[in-house]
Amino acid sequence: MSTIDSAPSVEDERARRTLVAARAQRERDRRLRYRDLTLSIAAPIVLVLLWEVSARMLIIDPRFFPAPTRILAAGIDMVRSGELWAHTAPTLVRLLLGGGLGAIAGIVMGLLMGSSRALNATLGPLFSALYPLPKIAIFPILLMIFGPTELPKIIAVFITTFFVMQIASVSGVWAIDRKLLEAGTAYGATGFDRFRFVVLPGAMPFVFSGLKTATGTAVVVVTAVEFTGASETGLGYLIWNSWQLFIPEKLYVGLLVIGIIGAVLTALLSRSEKLLLPWRRG
Repeated sequence: MSTIDSAPSVEDERARRTLVAARAQRERDRRLRYRDLTLSIAAPIVLVLLWEVSARMLIIDPRFFPAPTRILAAGIDMVRSGELWAHTAPTLVRLLLGGGLGAIAGIVMGLLMGSSRALNATLGPLFSALYPLPKIAIFPILLMIFGPTELPKIIAVFITTFFVMQIASVSGVWAIDRKLLEAGTAYGATGFDRFRFVVLPGAMPFVFSGLKTATGTAVVVVTAVEFTGASETGLGYLIWNSWQLFIPEKLYVGLLVIGIIGAVLTALLSRSEKLLLPWRRG
């Protein structure tokens, strides 16, 4: 009788310990999230304060590294006058239009090449030869063909994003576990159904990784093409013109806005990845 009575108590004790351990783990995870959030906020604040103090005490040359308060004041003046938006809007249009179209084209082409051995054999060597070419070096050719219009800038961003996404998408298809493909075939997934339910979900983690890489690269390229004399608008032009006129406050404002754009786009992609790929949230 005692043996029979003791069995439930042992199971109850195990369940209680499991529950306590789970609660402790959740509490630990919560503390770690708060700690990480605090560190991520505190680190840049400390750096900015050190910069401010160093500039005011002339530890660093304020002509080249103006105090953050001066940069902030210059940024506020540029917002009020509309100058900052006049340069930010063209950069965003070039980035979103060229980058968006390039990403879509690159993903489609990469998925097709990853799924078709013949297509990959046909276009793979060509793309491998074109990808290493510096996109900035191609920009003068685009200017000769299309003239100093918006099209060369958009095409430069398009090309940059296209190749990054094509490579990422092909890699995503090739990285799919063959057991998943075999399981899909066993359950009758063929043709478009196989692509929709097996290939596409399996490649999406690589696609999102490629999107994050392509975003950073596209921001660099759009800023670089705006440095040239072919543009009199954009954050790149703002930075270059501020350097020529030696107005460092405006130069740093341009750099700050570019950094914010890149960070916001990357955060949006990370959020989209969590929503579209719920099995990767862990």
